[in-house]
Amino acid sequence: MVPIRQDAWSKDEDVLLAEVVLRHIRESSTQLAAFEEVGKTLSRTPAACGFRWNSLIRKQYEAAITLAKKQRKEQKKNQVEVKVDSAQEDRSIDLIDEAISLLITSKTYLSQTSKSEASLQEALAENLQLKQNLHQLEKEYLTVQEDYQSLLEIMEKARKMVIFQEDDSGSLRFQMDANGNLEKIKK
Repeated sequence: MVPIRQDAWSKDEDVLLAEVVLRHIRESSTQLAAFEEVGKTLSRTPAACGFRWNSLIRKQYEAAITLAKKQRKEQKKNQVEVKVDSAQEDRSIDLIDEAISLLITSKTYLSQTSKSEASLQEALAENLQLKQNLHQLEKEYLTVQEDYQSLLEIMEKARKMVIFQEDDSGSLRFQMDANGNLEKIKK
């Protein structure tokens, strides 16, 4: 059966790939064997696993790779030596704990990055909405400003008509024409 290619790699698949490759490095096995093992588990080709490892995952696990290579060298020394020094054993355990801690930290960082990205998208959407609201309010403000100026002009015309009138103020009446201008009407 040919493995089915999937487009997206999940974080769990990346972690599985890293763990298997690191184990193969520690056990003096080849990375190709690790890619084949992961490929069978994830239904991906070994080439896809190798590409993912070399293009992205390896950079994130450089410290763990160095640690795994050190552990491999120590294992070779231990195979030659009959005695195992307890201090070296403790150091190996500490290194393994450090590698596990590094993996956990990486997983936490990826989770936080996803949350931050979601928050950013929400903030951008809110910003766009606020810009649209501001634009609408600016339009409404301009309309009110124009209406206010028109009202002031009407009031000024009415004042001038009253000042320059020749007749009694009681005999004058004003009427607004279709353009919004006041006209003097005599009784």
